[in-house]
Amino acid sequence: MKNRNEELKRKLKKAASISLCAVLAGGLAAGTYTGVNYLTGYEQSVQAASEDKVELLKSEKKSDDSKDDSKDESTAKGSLDVSDIVEAAMPSIVSITTKSVEEVQNYYGMFGQYGAYSPSQEQEVQGSGSGIIIGKNDSELLIATNYHVVEGAETLSVGFCDSTACEAKVKGYDSEKDLAVVAVSLDDIDSDTMDAITIATIGNSDDLKVGAQVVAIGNALGYGQSVTTGIVSAKNRQLNSDDTVGDYDSDSNSATNLIQTDAAINPGNSGGALLNMNGEVVGINSAKLASTAVEGIGYAIAISDVTDTLESLMNEETRDKVDNHGVLGITVKSVDSAVSEAYGVPEGVLVRDVTEGGAADEAGIEAKSIITKFAGKVVTTKEQLIDFLSYYEPGEDVELTLEVPDGKGYKEETVTVTLGENTNTQSTDSKDNGDGQGSSQDDNLLEDWENNEGGSGLQYGEGWN
Repeated sequence: MKNRNEELKRKLKKAASISLCAVLAGGLAAGTYTGVNYLTGYEQSVQAASEDKVELLKSEKKSDDSKDDSKDESTAKGSLDVSDIVEAAMPSIVSITTKSVEEVQNYYGMFGQYGAYSPSQEQEVQGSGSGIIIGKNDSELLIATNYHVVEGAETLSVGFCDSTACEAKVKGYDSEKDLAVVAVSLDDIDSDTMDAITIATIGNSDDLKVGAQVVAIGNALGYGQSVTTGIVSAKNRQLNSDDTVGDYDSDSNSATNLIQTDAAINPGNSGGALLNMNGEVVGINSAKLASTAVEGIGYAIAISDVTDTLESLMNEETRDKVDNHGVLGITVKSVDSAVSEAYGVPEGVLVRDVTEGGAADEAGIEAKSIITKFAGKVVTTKEQLIDFLSYYEPGEDVELTLEVPDGKGYKEETVTVTLGENTNTQSTDSKDNGDGQGSSQDDNLLEDWENNEGGSGLQYGEGWN
């Protein structure tokens, strides 16, 4: 019995010793854990994370060196601070100021000698937009913008990030895609400005996902460069002929692929940059397309769909308007989209009459043909044709693309025309008939079509006046 009691005491004593060691070891481990956490700040992170799971996830990613790439991607996707992106991109964004002359009704004269038929008067109008520096050649800095920013402009001025400004010229444009490239002579840019500006990095708009964050930069309202941010709310949009927006039709030659965003794009932002979170240009903002009563919807031209067009425009010859431009020797009318859709005729510029012995007559162009391209550029209105002609002197050869009625429909022909002398005393920007040798009323061509006799034959060019 005595031996059994002694054995029990030994076991209890041993158990107590083990328990005491465990307590001491636990205390030491806890103390070490607390000390290490105190030195590294980890305890505070865990405590904060226990209140906000997002902070806990960030902390785990921060301590895991093997996930640096995913950390950067997550931060870029979720961060509302885009100051680094803006700082890097702003030197490649410019403001564009235009001056043009428009005819306006003289309302004060309505009550004077002419009554309600008072003549119109010319008025200088200033416009503003934005542009993106996309490259340079040996003599020029090249800037992308919207066509509607420079359309009809008599003079252009480009403002850089260091507040300097230079005169510019339109190098080329594609009115169908609402794109233009503006050139500034390198001789006009001082060395300090050249050091301050940068060429934009072009991204891939096809990689954009709906919901991705984007940044818009531009000369909003003409007040200077401003920044807005938002998300991509939709992709593959297009502007329809009735000014509605629908799904992009990739088979249409005239459609432009648009990115829809809720980043504020206001007048003056036109031609500015839409950037992804890597600071790459993924779109060219087009405020003209955002004229809607619905808030939070703006549009930008998807950059990946127009890179070829921009490169083509960048390599065109830079021309100046000439005082006495060459002429085609024709009278014309615009074939707008309404006429084109109603009667199945090509959209372009209808040749109504050909002057005998004139440039067009010598080239074999006949009445009822429709001009669709001038020197490779799409022509949709007689005003565009007049503008194209204003850059070419008499005696220069110009290639025209025509849709010619053949009794069954239309066939495409390409002819080279040697421009004739301009005997008209009107200025080159006058609202004449397209040949600089007369004038005609800009009446409604659809009304002409409906008033002519010939029925369905009109779609093949029969019965036109």
